[in-house]
Amino acid sequence: MQDFKKLQVWQRARYLTRAVYELSADLPPSEQFSLQSQMRRASISVCSNIAEGRGRRGDREFRRFLIVAMGSACELESELILVVDLKFVGERQQSAVLAQLIEVKRMLSGLIEQLSPRPRSSQLLADG
Repeated sequence: MQDFKKLQVWQRARYLTRAVYELSADLPPSEQFSLQSQMRRASISVCSNIAEGRGRRGDREFRRFLIVAMGSACELESELILVVDLKFVGERQQSAVLAQLIEVKRMLSGLIEQLSPRPRSSQLLADG
């Protein structure tokens, strides 16, 4: 069994989710079932996909789940931009959460790259 809780990227995503919940609590009641819910689901999806991927067999499956987590992180980034555009929260509130998100995305990207299949030397010679 792989312990996802030991992964720094999961720990950071967990803190990000908490920050998203706090930020989205300030959204107007009319957004409870739309933007607020969507932001929360996206942040949970980042954590959940890291955890689920870690519990799968092998790096290939783990990488696939990390890519899904990255997609959810990009979705959340878009929503964080929208809450400022719609004047639901100020840029100062948003920027703290956005900084956490960018750090999680950077970590995901590095881990995805690390788990990416490398061409064998025989393939490099044949292509060159």
